[in-house]
Amino acid sequence: MKTFNINQNDAGQRIDKFVQKCTLNLPRSLMHKYFRTKRIKLNRKRCSGEDMLALGDVVDFYIPHEFFGESREERDLDFAPKLDIVYEDQHILLIDKPVGLPSQPDENHPSHTLVDHVKAYLHQKGEYAPGAENSFAPALCNRIDRNTAGFVIAAKTAAALREMNAAIKNGGVRKYYLCLVHGTPRRYEATLEGYLVKDATTNKVQVFSHKPNPKALYIATRYRVLESGEGRSLLEVELLTGRTHQIRAHLASIGHPLLGDVKYGGKRHGSNKHQALYSYKIAFEFDEDSQLAYLNGQEFDVDMGKIWFVVDCKNSLHY
Repeated sequence: MKTFNINQNDAGQRIDKFVQKCTLNLPRSLMHKYFRTKRIKLNRKRCSGEDMLALGDVVDFYIPHEFFGESREERDLDFAPKLDIVYEDQHILLIDKPVGLPSQPDENHPSHTLVDHVKAYLHQKGEYAPGAENSFAPALCNRIDRNTAGFVIAAKTAAALREMNAAIKNGGVRKYYLCLVHGTPRRYEATLEGYLVKDATTNKVQVFSHKPNPKALYIATRYRVLESGEGRSLLEVELLTGRTHQIRAHLASIGHPLLGDVKYGGKRHGSNKHQALYSYKIAFEFDEDSQLAYLNGQEFDVDMGKIWFVVDCKNSLHY
């Protein structure tokens, strides 16, 4: 038998979600069988996967130990984190991610990604102890491409993660970008709509004006031209939906790819080998009863001096 005592970061979620997080390779069908046969119990009683967990609850597992991973090890977080923190409180971090740093681990970047730096930072501050957590680790609420710089939101607690993710889904988090594009859009301000299809084999997306298949995702991108000249323009873009490569592909689809974005038709500019795109501003609007409602009406900006292509564009539009 293995027992978990529900702490603050475990509470407030369905027990089936908790089971998925604290087990390893447990098939969903087998998990539901374990609920039916009382091999997973809540407070020593039979339960269903839909039951909600509360602080102080006890979950008992009468299942093979092979379904539990090894304990979280703190030694993996014993490195010097490098974070450019724009804002921090007891619930969240707002981080200005540099170009070249992946947000999350993948097969090409298994460690020392942005989320690893966040975990190491909070661990060394004494705000995160992996061994004391059953199902939670500090996490990113949004992600941006490795070669895009700017704002990423990190949640310190499970409750903050849930509320921030809900706000992002419901439009309560407004994200603004600055970018340089080839040419000048015909309309100086517009909202683009379309449908996006991702090709996982090439890690590239296509944008269509009409839905080409059931898997296509609706996208909406609002932009306005701030300045133009020398065959290029500085745009402020607001993401109304957040999809993979949305800004890059959507602007390319109307004939204005980002400078440096060779994947979507842009040309390299100077010695820079990445797209001229920066997530530079973020604003919040939560429900009044949210624990994050204190952020309502607040707007956070990245120091404009950090945004190299914006400075050059405002000076002369030359590179």
